[in-house]
Amino acid sequence: MTGGSGKSLRARSQDEAIIEVTWCYYQDGMNQNEIAERLGISRATVVNYLSEARKRDYVRISLDSDIFRNQDLARRLVDRFGLQDAIVVPSAPGGSDQSLDRVTRVVADWLPSLLAPGDRLGVAWGETVYRVAEAAPRITVDDLTVVQLVGSRPAALGFAAETCSATLARRYGAHCVNLHVPLLLSERDLADRLKQEPVIRMQLEAVADCNKTLFACGTCTEDSHVVHTGLLDPSEVDACAEQGATGVICGRLIDRDGNGLNRDIEDRMIAVTLDQMRGKDMGLLVGAGENRAKPMLAAIRGGYATHVATCSETAAEMLKIG
Repeated sequence: MTGGSGKSLRARSQDEAIIEVTWCYYQDGMNQNEIAERLGISRATVVNYLSEARKRDYVRISLDSDIFRNQDLARRLVDRFGLQDAIVVPSAPGGSDQSLDRVTRVVADWLPSLLAPGDRLGVAWGETVYRVAEAAPRITVDDLTVVQLVGSRPAALGFAAETCSATLARRYGAHCVNLHVPLLLSERDLADRLKQEPVIRMQLEAVADCNKTLFACGTCTEDSHVVHTGLLDPSEVDACAEQGATGVICGRLIDRDGNGLNRDIEDRMIAVTLDQMRGKDMGLLVGAGENRAKPMLAAIRGGYATHVATCSETAAEMLKIG
């Protein structure tokens, strides 16, 4: 009993110390050495406490998204491709993965300003969308419904569709509509029957009824998400490329103009259709990396995107080839 109480007291004391260190650093403007001296702890402990504070979401560091909306490359993307808006962050010196991290963090801060009460936000899947959801601030967006756009499918590192939608809904205090079916069925008849189940039919109606979407357009290479999740066999990659496959939206392959390839697998999938992804009040397309320019352009040409978020290198490549 005593040991438990002592442990609880130590935990409370550490929590208070983390809060005190955080306040001194971010509110009082003290440096780490000054904080260590004031509190009688080591500088290494100060560093650890500040790191812990960020992990616990005690502190959220963000930049005004208008900085990136008004960037020259962002304005050029809007003008060239007829977008409603765009945001471009500086590419990271560490490569595509770090650039994507920058983009998704900025999108997480930008997205709430693009939402309004009563909106129905359709959320896709994959690493990019997952990163946005994980970086999203804990705020309340009034009367928001978040809808899972594709059925469930095993995905690496938690990038599954239901995780993306549920995480974002939780962050925004929104109602969540999950799509409780597999993304891919073994037979078309089975997929058709499942779609007619009352609960599933209601969920698919919510998918079709979304007025805004958050998505990425993936690649069609052997190391792409669509291959890792089994929606495209590695042996089919070259054949699909010959047919013009340029990108992937919600598991569906598109050509350079955004038209679907209409593979046989389409009839066995339960997910938002390409037609349902077009003509939204907002279609926020997120992506970064040297291999993302062509897929993102295909999504824009196809009418799926009204807003784009990317890094400076990807934006420059889009303008070069678009």
